[in-house]
Amino acid sequence: MKRPLNAVGVLSIALLLALLSPGCASSGGKSPSKPTARLTGDPVLDSRKKMESGRAEDRLLWAYRGSVAAMRRGQYAEAKPLLDEAVTRLNGLLGRDRGARKARSTFYRESKKTFYGEPYERVMAFYYRAILYWMDGEPDNARACLRSAALADSDVDKETFKSDYVLLDYLDGLISSRLGADGSDAYKRSLKSPKIAVPPAYPTPANLIVFFEFGAGPTKQAGGEYGEQLQFQNGSSPVQSARIRIANLDVEVAPYDDLNYQATTRGGRIMDKVLASKAEFKKATDTVGDAAIISGAVVGATSQRNSEAALGLIAAGLISKIFSAVAKPEADTRTWDNLPLFLSFTALQVPPGSYQATVEFLDTTHRPVPAFNKTINLQIPAGAGEKVIFVSDQSSTPQTP
Repeated sequence: MKRPLNAVGVLSIALLLALLSPGCASSGGKSPSKPTARLTGDPVLDSRKKMESGRAEDRLLWAYRGSVAAMRRGQYAEAKPLLDEAVTRLNGLLGRDRGARKARSTFYRESKKTFYGEPYERVMAFYYRAILYWMDGEPDNARACLRSAALADSDVDKETFKSDYVLLDYLDGLISSRLGADGSDAYKRSLKSPKIAVPPAYPTPANLIVFFEFGAGPTKQAGGEYGEQLQFQNGSSPVQSARIRIANLDVEVAPYDDLNYQATTRGGRIMDKVLASKAEFKKATDTVGDAAIISGAVVGATSQRNSEAALGLIAAGLISKIFSAVAKPEADTRTWDNLPLFLSFTALQVPPGSYQATVEFLDTTHRPVPAFNKTINLQIPAGAGEKVIFVSDQSSTPQTP
């Protein structure tokens, strides 16, 4: 005579059916999100709103995005506090974040940690702040930011990676030479890194410093069976060089640094190993759970005498499946998504006076891409001092820096 299932048996079967039912797939256990600020479509204003009302862990990401959007409008006063917060936190807090330690937990998403960005993203925060310091007549502070950027691109502890940005070393040496120091070592370092163009010898004299950027930079995506692999989607650009016309000068510059290269050649992160271990745990517990549940079901179906053993196997399998379900191996794909692809620079000597400079962004055949043409109204000062301008293919035009 068959014995009726006891309460444990009924519960186990109910849990099994719920777990296996495709209509009851887990939503990831997310708690209801708090209301978000109503966005305006203005990237600078929206970044501020997100910084104040969004997740605290994303605050730096929004500061990054808002700062470059402001710079491309010529709103340098708006960009400064955003970048000041970024470089302060990068200098003072990196490596001491509780969220980063939590993210190593099997049951905690990496994207829950405080966002600082990958090395190429951290470099750009220092790089942009260096430009603004130089604009304000503080080249010594600009140089300090460039050196911090080089450290952000290096593995200080293991010395596995050293900075290989052309402009970080080149501009460090240029500023040093203009401040009366020896910039030759930094210049020599810059000559070891070029992948596209070789920077020229330092110009003497030069009173117009021009920073260029163009193209759309790399973004992040998740790969692997459980999204545990951080992968980079290369950015692209119809623009391959830039030309500035001012006074009687007509100068074309090629890019010196490529953010695709910087994002994809650094090698693995410590967190990559952690995420791989999480993925292995998730797969193993899922497989063990399936095996235990199936074994329990088979035992229960073939022998009423072993019903307790069958229920034990099913219960163990369910527990294993639950552990698998709550494991969070997904890589953090939050991205500073409005970075450029290419960085370039030139230094010129222009007679003092008022000018309207024209900047053209050129395609692979060195022809202008008309949609990106820019005009910049500027005043070249008489006497000592330099005029520093920043222009992106995404810049507003005309600008009056």
